[in-house]
Amino acid sequence: MAEWRKKREVLHHYNSLATVYDAQYGEEQCAKMRAALSSIPLKEDSLVLDVGCGTGLLFEHIGNRVKLLVGLDISSRILREAKRRAKQFSNVAVLRADADFIPFPSETFDMVFAITVLQNTPNPLLTLHEMKRVSKHRSVIAVTGLKKEFTQESFTKLLNEAKLEIYVMKTNDQLKGYVAICKKLSAF
Repeated sequence: MAEWRKKREVLHHYNSLATVYDAQYGEEQCAKMRAALSSIPLKEDSLVLDVGCGTGLLFEHIGNRVKLLVGLDISSRILREAKRRAKQFSNVAVLRADADFIPFPSETFDMVFAITVLQNTPNPLLTLHEMKRVSKHRSVIAVTGLKKEFTQESFTKLLNEAKLEIYVMKTNDQLKGYVAICKKLSAF
C-alpha cells in the first residue's frame, strides 16, 4: 500500500508541475541528457524507450536520430506537454504507464533512458528490473540518480544489484546527479 501512496504523491507532484517543469528543471535535465548521449552511439534503426519522459525533453535530443522513440510517464498532465513536443516528430509516441509495469513485450528496446526517475519510485530495483525486461540483450540503459537521494556508492550498488554493467559513470559539480551508462548483462 505504501508503494501506491508514493506513486500517487509522485503523480500529483508532476501533474502540478507540468506547465512550469521545463522552466524549473529543463536546463538540469538537458545537462544530464547531454552527459548520457556523449557516451552513447545512436543508430538510425534503434527502438528507444524514455521511462519517466516528463515533458519530452529527450525527444528534441534524439527524435530525428532513431527509428522510434516512446516516452512513458505516469503523470497525465506532464504527458500533455510531452505530446505537444512529440507532434514535431513522426517517430515519437507517448504513453501513460507505470515504470514498474511497462506495457511492452520483453526484449523490445535497443535503448532505455531513465533520467531522474529512480528516486521517484518506491522500489528502484524493481523499476530497473522492469527496464531490463523490455530491453534487448546488451542494450544500453542510461539511468541517473540524484545526489540528494543516492551516494555514488549506493547508486553503483543498486545498479550492480540489478545486474547492469556500468561502463560509464559521469558526475561533476554542475550535475545534481550521477549519470550511468550501462549494458544489460543478464535476463530480467
